[in-house]
Amino acid sequence: MKKLFGFLAFGVFSIANASVAMAQEVEAVEEKAVPITQMIKQKFIEGGPEFMSFVLACLILGLALAIERIIYLNLATTNTSKLLEQVEEALQTGGVEAAKEVCRNTRGPVASIFYQGLERSSEGIDMAEKAVVAYGSVQMGLLEKGLSWIGLFIALAPMLGFMGTVIGMIQTFDAISQSKGEVDPSVLAKGIKVALITTVSGLIVAIILQIFYNYIVSKIDSLVNQMEDASISLIDLLVKYNLSKKEA
Repeated sequence: MKKLFGFLAFGVFSIANASVAMAQEVEAVEEKAVPITQMIKQKFIEGGPEFMSFVLACLILGLALAIERIIYLNLATTNTSKLLEQVEEALQTGGVEAAKEVCRNTRGPVASIFYQGLERSSEGIDMAEKAVVAYGSVQMGLLEKGLSWIGLFIALAPMLGFMGTVIGMIQTFDAISQSKGEVDPSVLAKGIKVALITTVSGLIVAIILQIFYNYIVSKIDSLVNQMEDASISLIDLLVKYNLSKKEA
């Protein structure tokens, strides 16, 4: 029994010592921890400013375009159900001109499409429908404005990173050939590491921009679906309005 207690005491003592040692190691790592901004700056310098600058430019320009598109699309979002109710009420109380005034006072592509359809409603339902379809294509083009540039930066960033890596490897092997076989392995490893930093940076930039790109595309698809559904509902309203005028 004494041996068992002695063994348990020894185990507890060992675990306590190990815990203290681990705590000391964690404290030492925390003291040596480098701030993330400082680490990014260090990697940027190690990667070489001549190529890392181009990768950084892709990130800045791509993010600027993506943020601009997100703001534009959020401002373009309209409560189509509420707008349809207001247009229907305006048609019943004040006619087409009142409905056009509602559309003028409402922001977004759906209201603009409604206005074009109401503008041509006097020429018949067919002309109103053609106007809605034609102006819907125009609004879709405005929603997708700048997407091709974001796609360009997504493709360009990793390509620039790969080019920096290839050139860095060429320089490393040039150094090997000039040293006549007497190469310090640490110098060789450092050169390869610097070359690979550009590839990693390019891939990170492409991943970030791709996330924004997919969000923007999904937002545009949602708006386009709203525009199509609302356009069909507007034509139905105009048909009912014309029928009510004939009955009156």
